[in-house]
Amino acid sequence: MTQPGVLDQKALDQKALDQNIRELQEWLRKAWQQLADPSLTAFSRRELRNQMKQCNADLRVQLRTVSERTAMQPASSGRTFAKPALRILA
Repeated sequence: MTQPGVLDQKALDQKALDQNIRELQEWLRKAWQQLADPSLTAFSRRELRNQMKQCNADLRVQLRTVSERTAMQPASSGRTFAKPALRILA
């Protein structure tokens, strides 16, 4: 049986992952808006694009982690569908 502390830790980890994903997505959204600014120098644009690539890679890692966790979790439904054991009564 799983201890309650372990479940609480998993829930906190999931919340932290969700928060990280939201923050990375927001940062990328703002970076794209900033990249459209015509006053940026070529060097600033290049640095911003490099940071965006790193952020995108971090976001992919976070999303992969969430995907792996959901794949490992058993179905939360209480019903399982299996082949019933049928007998013919005569």
